[in-house]
Amino acid sequence: MYVRGVLTVLSTALLLIGCAHSPMQGSHANHEQAEPPLSTLETLYDYRLIDTHSNTPIHLNQLVQQLKDKDVIFIGEFHGNQASHLLEAQLQAALYQQHPNQILSLEQFNRDQQPILNHYLEGTIGEKTLIKEAPTWPNYAGSYRPTIEFAKQQFLPVVAANAPAQTVRCVGRQGTDYLQKLSHTERSLIAQDPFHSTPAYNEKFQQFLADQMGSAHSKDNHDKPPSNRYMAQLLRDNTMAESINQVLKQSPEAQVLHLNGAFHSNESLGTVAALKRLNPSLNIAVISPVRVTDPEKPRYQLSDLTLGDYLYLIQPQPVDYVQASKRQDAFKAMFENAAQKPCR
Repeated sequence: MYVRGVLTVLSTALLLIGCAHSPMQGSHANHEQAEPPLSTLETLYDYRLIDTHSNTPIHLNQLVQQLKDKDVIFIGEFHGNQASHLLEAQLQAALYQQHPNQILSLEQFNRDQQPILNHYLEGTIGEKTLIKEAPTWPNYAGSYRPTIEFAKQQFLPVVAANAPAQTVRCVGRQGTDYLQKLSHTERSLIAQDPFHSTPAYNEKFQQFLADQMGSAHSKDNHDKPPSNRYMAQLLRDNTMAESINQVLKQSPEAQVLHLNGAFHSNESLGTVAALKRLNPSLNIAVISPVRVTDPEKPRYQLSDLTLGDYLYLIQPQPVDYVQASKRQDAFKAMFENAAQKPCR
């Protein structure tokens, strides 16, 4: 029973602290493997790109050319996987050479953090101040510093696209009625239509919970009303989509590069679907990660081709904790810290 409780804690943490990670791809033995075989992932940060429309490997320069006319490019990531962050940084720089009117948009910064992010980009505060006072995600320096610094060097706008963490956290605890407690200013920091959903996304989310919690979250729950956790997820998706749409209204000739957890953009659901609803005319591309089990012979499944317009194959990062007691201590500390931030 304790293990089941830990899984519940883990699922909630993924949704309310960051975002839902997709279940591991490329490891389903019952699915047909895609061909052709790819070259070895020689280092932990290597990646291999796949054009899903033609089911063929491509190089970074080919990807850049194919993205030339896109209005918005979503790069889904596995948070903390440095192969994801390497691709983000390299693609950002290459796209800029082709389309200098570029805007960086990030799940990793929230709308209420936009002023302090602007101060950093303008050079009026240092990085330590940004990290402490925003505050940034714990892995900022290793993961998001390169994209922020490139934007700063090139004087490019950066959009803090996500909903405020406190609002997301409290919706996850109290449900949608929590919004009635927000001030006018706080309400302006989230999407006007914060809980718009689609049946496909709801089904995917419920399946994610079932995969994470096993019998503790039966598939029968698909017929029940959406949970507060799903409402918190929608709040993020719809706010990020609105943030992107707003900046494109201000700069319609710009190309937006948006970084988010893969669950938010896989299969063009989540944030992508929300953005298409706001502006159906946008030309959008989705790039999705797939973990491989054998770096010597990286493979992906035919079913993975539905995840996005392009895939990038990467290795999983090292396991955080092997001993169950250490994992449990980490979860306990994480939630003790979250409990110190009560909702009104």
